[in-house]
Parts: sequence; structure tokens; C-alpha cells
Amino acid sequence: MKVIRVVVVDDQALVRVGVRTLLGSEEDTELVGEAADGISGVARVRELRPDVVLMDIRMPGQDGLAALREITADPALNEVRVVMLTTFGLDEYVFEALRCGASGFVLKDAEPEEMLRAVRVVASGGSLLSPSVTSSVIARFARPGGPPRVSHPGVAHLTEREREVLGWVATGMSNDEIAAQLVVSSETVRTHVSRAMLKMQARDRAQLVVFALQSGLGPA
Repeated sequence: MKVIRVVVVDDQALVRVGVRTLLGSEEDTELVGEAADGISGVARVRELRPDVVLMDIRMPGQDGLAALREITADPALNEVRVVMLTTFGLDEYVFEALRCGASGFVLKDAEPEEMLRAVRVVASGGSLLSPSVTSSVIARFARPGGPPRVSHPGVAHLTEREREVLGWVATGMSNDEIAAQLVVSSETVRTHVSRAMLKMQARDRAQLVVFALQSGLGPA
């Protein structure tokens, strides 16, 4: 059994203790490192190369977004997945964190099972982009003064079918839901999504949604 190695970066000692206790209670998870701010957090991630980082958004000094950017920009940390911890569900940081490569969000007051699920899903290559978070990102693009729609360079290399599938991905639909809409198999949709991720150099599905919306492939 592969043990998922996790680093937690949060300025609240109580949160770090809670995560340590939670992960230590499971056979397939292990907390290998802790940090109380972004600078030391990035250093620990580079030292330990964990599978998953649980990163607080708001911290004194270097915040979670700045630390996230450093991690996702480092080719040596390409396999590291970052889940942002927040005390609120939807805020102004959601879009920026997803754009920078966060694999999802977890509320600090979430049930223990939800935190464990987040770690396992992200470690297996998935992403945590709930319908509510997707709706928030879409709404931000729809608002006046929202992020500019600038086509991602990878869009030029997509096939017509891949562009169509990507448009559905941007609505937050799962592969099974998209397959039902297009009357194809889920495996076919999965293949198109994987190829789109490769062409657009997206770290995961969450970032792919943001790239699709930026490129105008999502909902009108």
C-alpha cells in the first residue's frame, strides 16, 4: 500500500495539530512536515517532496498564494499537488489559486472524512472542484470588470471535439455527465480531457477549467 506523504502549511498551531492527528490515524496517510508560513513552507516542500500540500491561503509574511506560485513554478515539484485551506467557502482568492495550479479547496471546519478524501483524491491525480466553486469562477468571468478572456496558446492545437468537450468541462460537469450529453462513453471523454490537459499544459482538471474559461470556451 502506498502511503500518501503530506506537508501542512498553516500559521495556526491548532490546525497543524489537528491535521497531524487526523493523518496519523489512517494507514495510507502520513504527515511528513509542517510549516507556519509560506517561506518555510516552500522550503519544507522542496526538502521533502510530498505528494500533497495542505496550504492555508491567509498567513502572515508570505501568504499561501505566493507559496503556491513558487511550488507550481518549480519543475522539480511538478508532481506535488496543493490543496488550499480556507475558513470561508468562496472568496476573492478562489480564481487566482486555481489559475496558479491549486488542485482544490477544503474548509478548515470540514468533517475529517472530507479532509481525508481531499488528500486521497488529489494524490491520485484528481482535483477538488465542487459545483459551487465552479459556479463562483464562472460568475467572476461574467461580472463586469472580471478577468479578461485571453485565449490560451494550447487552444490552437485542440481538435474540434476536444474544444467541445473542454467547453463542457468548464461548466463543472463530470466525465460521466459530459458523456451523457454527447452520447459517447466516459472513456472517450476521459481521453479528450487528457489530451486537452496535455496540450494546454494544465496541472489538473481544476486548472483546465480556468484555462477554458479564460479562452472563452466555457458558458456564455
